[in-house]
Amino acid sequence: MPWLIWMFDPLRIMLLLPALVLAIYASWKVRATYRKYLQVPTKKRVTAAQAAELILNRAGVSGVKLAGTPRPLGDHYDPRTKTLRLSAPTSVSVAAVGVAAHEAGHAIQHARGYAPLALRSAVVPVASFGSQLAFPLFFLGLIFRADFLLTLGIGLFAAAVAFTLITLPVEFNASRRAVAALRETGLVTREELGAVKEVLTAAALTYVAAAAMAALQLIYMLLVAGRRR
Repeated sequence: MPWLIWMFDPLRIMLLLPALVLAIYASWKVRATYRKYLQVPTKKRVTAAQAAELILNRAGVSGVKLAGTPRPLGDHYDPRTKTLRLSAPTSVSVAAVGVAAHEAGHAIQHARGYAPLALRSAVVPVASFGSQLAFPLFFLGLIFRADFLLTLGIGLFAAAVAFTLITLPVEFNASRRAVAALRETGLVTREELGAVKEVLTAAALTYVAAAAMAALQLIYMLLVAGRRR
């Protein structure tokens, strides 16, 4: 019963509903936009992997390994192994090239010692640990009226919220680097660059939605803890 009360608390629904709607829209938007421009080839016919490699070479960044990933839209850069993974490395589409340039932007951030990226990497272990234990501890604190568990749950979840907030400047900066690199290298035309911006903006919206959801969830936890005390 306490769990059902938690799930269907009108205050929780009122706080989280706008962020949930945004998250659903963002997920649909990024997938629809990516699928749309995955069908549009660039005039240069350069593959996503070639574009990433060219951008990295032009930036003087070496030692980055290019690899594939079977997960659609699972493109990412792993700073621990200096590996850039692309879901469509051989595609010459506007979407694939744009996403590859974005991930190359993360590799450049890493090489340049971009502070927000370093901070996000440092927060990852705490945020991962916190996201798994925060709600069970908080919920136990509610059941047993244990202030220590409530505080610990809130503190751990706050670390997860910090991660989502730090992610925003990291992602926005990588997209700016991608757009600038594609413009300077001439890998895409002006019209194609507009499409790349559309793809990256849709992807950025998912991070905004995640941050909003996490922040509002934290606010709700603080309100509930204050009410219980």
